[in-house]
Amino acid sequence: MGFFIFAAQNIKYMKAPLIAPSLLSADFAYLARDIEMINNSEADWFHIDIMDGMFVPNISFGFPVLKAIQKHAKKPLDVHLMIEKPDRYLEDFKNAGAEILTVHYEACPHLHRTLQAIKALGMKAGVSLNPHTPVNVLDDIISDIDLVLIMSVNPGFGGQKFIEHTYEKVRKLKQLITSNKAKTIIEIDGGVTVENASKLVEAGANVLVAGSTVFNSENPVQAIIDLKK
Repeated sequence: MGFFIFAAQNIKYMKAPLIAPSLLSADFAYLARDIEMINNSEADWFHIDIMDGMFVPNISFGFPVLKAIQKHAKKPLDVHLMIEKPDRYLEDFKNAGAEILTVHYEACPHLHRTLQAIKALGMKAGVSLNPHTPVNVLDDIISDIDLVLIMSVNPGFGGQKFIEHTYEKVRKLKQLITSNKAKTIIEIDGGVTVENASKLVEAGANVLVAGSTVFNSENPVQAIIDLKK
């Protein structure tokens, strides 16, 4: 977790983005192999999408799989909750190994309370915004958020096409963070490629989630290096 704190405080001095390969695109039959590949790569975090089939039209990992990942992972677990009523499970995700826990703005009617509960459990608190949700909904709370995850595809499935309006959305969010002198960092999830990574970083992104770009590559380790460049 100390690494995350360092990144949050010094991100403006960093040129290379943090890379968080998404295990949603890994080969589930060889999950231990793919985890070890990430451990030995230049990736910074493991990105883990939790879906309940209600908030999004898909179901992914549950607690047993997350705990199994945590046993082998040597880098922070960046857990993205795409579920309804996430407050019910915050402590369970902490116990399963989450170090960064991100909830959706659209799923949290009492967002400030949810963020405080996540922090009280010792995790970093993130907020995700769906493509249709403007960044100004975070005006009154941005200083309480450790990480904002901008969805650059509609949530629920990997391998989707990147939404081009994301660049402008990142710029607006960066301006909001700067104007409030917040230490919030910006993460992008969905359709991230080697081709658009530099434009996202130039717009203000600090963390890039990459699923298909990494795991569908002939050389995933090199794909991670290329994303960092």
